[in-house]
Amino acid sequence: MTATRNRGSSGRASKSSAETLKRDRPAKATRTAKTSTGKKATAKRKPTRTTTAKKKSAKTSTAKKATAKKGTGKKGTAKKSSSRTSARKTAPKRTTAKKRSARKPSSRSTTKKPTSKTKSVRTRAGFGSEPGSNRSSESALQREQALLDQKRRGPRRRSRTPITQAGERNAAYLMVVFLGLTLFGLVMVLSASSVYSEQYADTPFYFFKRQAIWALIGSVGFIIASRIDYRAIRKFAGPALLGVIVLLIAVIIPGVGITAKGSTRWVGWGPVVVQPSEFAKLALIIFIAHLLALRERRMDRSELTIRPVLLTVAFVSSLVVLQPKLGTPLVFCAVAFLMLFIAGARIRNLLVWGTSAAVAGLTLALVVGYRRERITSFLDPWADPQGAGFQAIQSQVGISSGGLFGLGLGASRAKWGFLPFAHNDFIFAIVAEEVGLIGSTAFIAAFVLIGFFGIRAALQAPDRFGLLLAAGITCWILVQAFLNIGMVLGVLAITGEPLPFVSAGGSSLVTTLVGAGLLTSVARHAVIEE
Repeated sequence: MTATRNRGSSGRASKSSAETLKRDRPAKATRTAKTSTGKKATAKRKPTRTTTAKKKSAKTSTAKKATAKKGTGKKGTAKKSSSRTSARKTAPKRTTAKKRSARKPSSRSTTKKPTSKTKSVRTRAGFGSEPGSNRSSESALQREQALLDQKRRGPRRRSRTPITQAGERNAAYLMVVFLGLTLFGLVMVLSASSVYSEQYADTPFYFFKRQAIWALIGSVGFIIASRIDYRAIRKFAGPALLGVIVLLIAVIIPGVGITAKGSTRWVGWGPVVVQPSEFAKLALIIFIAHLLALRERRMDRSELTIRPVLLTVAFVSSLVVLQPKLGTPLVFCAVAFLMLFIAGARIRNLLVWGTSAAVAGLTLALVVGYRRERITSFLDPWADPQGAGFQAIQSQVGISSGGLFGLGLGASRAKWGFLPFAHNDFIFAIVAEEVGLIGSTAFIAAFVLIGFFGIRAALQAPDRFGLLLAAGITCWILVQAFLNIGMVLGVLAITGEPLPFVSAGGSSLVTTLVGAGLLTSVARHAVIEE
């Protein structure tokens, strides 16, 4: 009996111990869950990089653990099931946490510097628990405020390009050439106009004094234009062209324009008389350079580049043709086409528009009588030697009489009534007669130097506007010199265009010197690639 009792008691004891073990197991599971949640809480406190998805998973796990705790207090079976499920769910998380801790040995080494995007996302989402979050939020606010202020003020102005020694050297070369041509022009105006000036005003220095005053005004404009930043004139591109158009319209109005030698080309206020068509050359170049610089990436679209440029040139040229004058519109068109070509316009479109312009110019030349006579005299000047071909013949006689070394300064014979208005359009004939072939070749070489340094300044310009401006001014000076010298030599028809820096004429000299100053400014700001 005792043995059986002992067996029964031992069976009961084993049953009770089994029950206690079963009861203790959920408690241990809950303890492990608590400890795991505690570890996660401590993991949250660490300044590691967290995301919203991780926080949501942590919240769901804590909620499930809370329900597991409630279930353990009601029924043992509920405690067992909830504890087992919670243990199963928390087990892989503990292993992943261990793996992460094994991969990332220290919190300092694992923390990465957040980028600007993550900073802005954290600031907008309201995560300020990280260390230094206040500073990041303040810096983000400062950046946003700076962007708003910049939008209100508009785009920032470009910083000035530093003037290098090489740029100053190129500008010095151009200044020497421009100064030399201007001084040489004053000497030649004095020599070529002395006879006519004495007949006109009883003094051989009348036209020389006027040219010297205009040269002084032009020199002041040259110095100012060469010292300023050429980009400052972009805002005056439209107003300058509009002002020139107003002056050209004023020339056509009866009673306002001044008529001389059968043409109405001047406007005046008292002793000051100017020729607006000369101002139009520089105004058009600045406007075209500004327009093409704005539409740099749209050069393949002719309706945005070629069409507005050539329509503007056509409108201004029509006002000049009404004066009447055809040589200046030829300069307008030639410079505009060259600038479009340099800017990158399609050659096919340029050929189409160029053919149309050539047909229109030839039609205008053949319609009017005196222009038709100039073309026929160019083809055969000896057909009317005392009429339309007189100037062309006398200019060639003067050039041939100069010989190799010339007759000397002031010793020209053509200016004694043989060559009319020798100090204006046909002054190169006096130059060739007095300085000879060598001197006239050196004179032409000065324009070649202007072309070389002008193209160099354009290629080294810091921006597209500077490139087009320098190229346009260089083309203008060279095209006008080519037309004048070719006209005097008899290889081109008479156009009536003055020789830059040399021919008598205040408006032409001042405008050319200001344009030369802008070209020098571009050369001074050149970017030299070493």
